[in-house]
Amino acid sequence: MPNPLRHYRSAWLRPDLVAGLTVWAVLVPESLAYAAIAGVPPVVGLYAAVPALVLYAFFGSSRHLVVGPMAATAALSASIVAVYADGRDYAVVTVALALVTGVVALAAGLLRLGFLAAFISEPVLKGFILGMALTIIVGQVPKLLGVEKAEGNFFAQVWEVLTRLGDTHLWTLGIGVSCLAVVLGFRRWLPLVPGSLVAVAVGIVAVAALGLDEQGVAVVGHIDAGLPAPGLPDVPVATLVDLIGPAVGVMLIGFAEGLGAAKTYADRNGYRIVPDRELIGLGAANLGAGLTSGMVVNGSLSKTAVNGGAGARTQLSGLTVAVLTVVTLLFLTGLFARLPEAALAAIVIAALIELVDFRLFARYWRASLAPRGTPASLAARPDFTAAVAAMLGVLIFDTLPGLVIGMALSLLLLVYRSSRPRLTPLGRTDDGRWVDRTRHEGAEPVEGVAVVRCDGSLYFANADYVRAALLTAAAGRRALVLDGESMPAVDLSGAEMLTDLDRRLAGDGVDFYLAHDIGQVRDILRRTDSDLERVYPTVEAAVRAAEESR
Repeated sequence: MPNPLRHYRSAWLRPDLVAGLTVWAVLVPESLAYAAIAGVPPVVGLYAAVPALVLYAFFGSSRHLVVGPMAATAALSASIVAVYADGRDYAVVTVALALVTGVVALAAGLLRLGFLAAFISEPVLKGFILGMALTIIVGQVPKLLGVEKAEGNFFAQVWEVLTRLGDTHLWTLGIGVSCLAVVLGFRRWLPLVPGSLVAVAVGIVAVAALGLDEQGVAVVGHIDAGLPAPGLPDVPVATLVDLIGPAVGVMLIGFAEGLGAAKTYADRNGYRIVPDRELIGLGAANLGAGLTSGMVVNGSLSKTAVNGGAGARTQLSGLTVAVLTVVTLLFLTGLFARLPEAALAAIVIAALIELVDFRLFARYWRASLAPRGTPASLAARPDFTAAVAAMLGVLIFDTLPGLVIGMALSLLLLVYRSSRPRLTPLGRTDDGRWVDRTRHEGAEPVEGVAVVRCDGSLYFANADYVRAALLTAAAGRRALVLDGESMPAVDLSGAEMLTDLDRRLAGDGVDFYLAHDIGQVRDILRRTDSDLERVYPTVEAAVRAAEESR
């Protein structure tokens, strides 16, 4: 087991303790709020935070990452549990999901599957998170207004909120708006002060001083003091098995979000993040949460930012947060009994406003306006389309279907791009270099010889596309030169295609030349007994051979 305090320096103690105190002030109210998103009692968020913080500190690779309940995975948990609860205790199935997610993540880490995060593209992840953030925000607005929450997708909930504005409870609205202003104000002008904790204090004091709970303002109510008894949730084994598939989705989203936060602060502080250890840390954290009646947890960008901004140097800050949270569970839960639900809604909304980044989508949109058929268009247009589709998938079909849509789009993007490698026409410059003719005005083509570079690997999914493109490029020419320098790999289908292309071009009276058959390309061609005769070490040598064959 890695030791987070190995080589610890005494000079780090004070900043770690201060950072831990600061993060605790943010984590407690947010954990209560995120538990409400997951549809379980607020104290479940605190139950989950303690083991998550401790176990990640020992198994994760980040010195700064703060692990605990988060809005996105809480909402995902709620949508999954709604499907699988089937009359059982909602909280128990929530605990079971955390447990299964932990086992899945732990297994993935031990199997070194950390590379899986790369299969969710950044635009798809951003679209999913934006859709999630908007859905959660609109779901919290009724608590801010003091009206009943509606069911249905994002648009149905927006419509219900608009039609119930006349039923707004003014005291609730006043508390909610005030707490929202406090959180946003402190974030803007006093970022080192935990605005969430200040908002909690404002809400509790207002309820106690004005008796607002008797005026119809909904409050959290009694929170059980003490620590949970460790143990397995009372659910059938069949339910645990059914939760494996959804748990994979929860793991991927939580892993991607936490890994991004961990890498951000590792880069700033000059150390390295190990993805497989991050999976193991995530698995251990969720396993601990599931064994102590908690909910799904993952790395938090916002709380990690608070941790790093407060000067944390090691995971001792996370262990400090865990100790303070235990103190809260043992002695301070009574303070939160009069916490208005509108205050929790304000904290959630304030946390999610940062994720509603329409400016990023505007940049995606502007990039997608590149002329059709250009490399920029081929790269940006699918990204923008996928981001919007992932967002709409969440808004229209709910969180879990939106996640499936996002993951499917990520894989489709991967296949689409690799199946359409760019075939770049090359020309010779005055100094003898071979460059992209579309980008260099001085590059001259060779009369009667088409020179083309394949910018990507050649394999079964794109072999037909590349063959058609090369046949088109060779039309009306006496020779075709394929530059393989940017073609790092070729599979058996690709090698067979090159051999077939040579035969077809020969039938049309066109000579085929291959340049730069480097590395794995050369190895595959040799092992498949390719009968390509015109293979040259450079483009220049291949072109000269083509010119001399006239």
